[in-house]
Amino acid sequence: MRRATVIFLVVIVVAVALLYSSIFIVNERQQALVLRFGEITRVIREPGINFKIPTAFVETVQIIEDRLLNFELEDLRVQVRDGRRYIVSALVVFKIVDPRAFRENVSGSLNIAQENMRTRLDAALRRVYGGRSFEAALSEQRAEMMVEVRNQLRPLKQELGLDITDVRIKRTDLLPEVSQQTFERMRAERLAEAAQLRARGTELAARIRAEADREAVVTVAEAEREAEIMRGQGDADRSRIFAEAYQRNPGFFEFYRSMIAYRTALEGSETTLVLSPDSDFFRFFGDSQGGGPASGATAGGSVLDLRPGETPDADAEPEAAPTTQ
Repeated sequence: MRRATVIFLVVIVVAVALLYSSIFIVNERQQALVLRFGEITRVIREPGINFKIPTAFVETVQIIEDRLLNFELEDLRVQVRDGRRYIVSALVVFKIVDPRAFRENVSGSLNIAQENMRTRLDAALRRVYGGRSFEAALSEQRAEMMVEVRNQLRPLKQELGLDITDVRIKRTDLLPEVSQQTFERMRAERLAEAAQLRARGTELAARIRAEADREAVVTVAEAEREAEIMRGQGDADRSRIFAEAYQRNPGFFEFYRSMIAYRTALEGSETTLVLSPDSDFFRFFGDSQGGGPASGATAGGSVLDLRPGETPDADAEPEAAPTTQ
């Protein structure tokens, strides 16, 4: 009885062990290969519980990733078209889409696949950057260069079962010894461009200044010409008005001109005039009609001491003129 119980328990344990070894689980991030004596018999892509022959020597299961993976290549030194060298870092995003090819070519090892990818990526980056200048990696051509690198890695899908989803260039830097030379060259180019712009601005300023000076000279000349014309017209009108006034009343005109002459000659300084009283200059002093000499005048002449703004007084007795022997 006891022996039967032991045998039953042993059978139960063996059955449980066989059942446990025949069950394997594939989650949503995995895919599996069922191998029989090293040969692939099944490829399981759907998640869930699966069964195999419960013998490790007969069938085995290899779990393979079924999610996006990434691989980084750091500090790769590449040479551009003009001979300069700089440092590039790139990131590759890929996925295992053919587990059978992945098993057959790299034994299902992700490390071996990444080493193969490293070699391919290194060569692709050198080819792409070698055909362009350094400025291209810093311009809008950067996206085009990443697409070109990705296309050169696409054959890995047939060879290793890897689908290259994306390639990103993370870093593009000059080597330390080249960086200073590039800075100096770019600085010289900017200085030359600034000097050219400054010279062009100076030329344009001189041209504008010359045109402004010419326009100013022309404007002033035209203004002076118009002023001379207007001045001549004014003088002509003045002469015409004076002529008309003289023709209307010649006596008044002579009186008015004599008054202006008195004011002009006698104001502005203390001046002593020694004139003959019967001079034609004083003919309006004694008679407003200009008919005779000033009253009180002597035949021998007189001295009129006239201050600025003063007029001779008819009742004043003039001083005797000095005589000479």
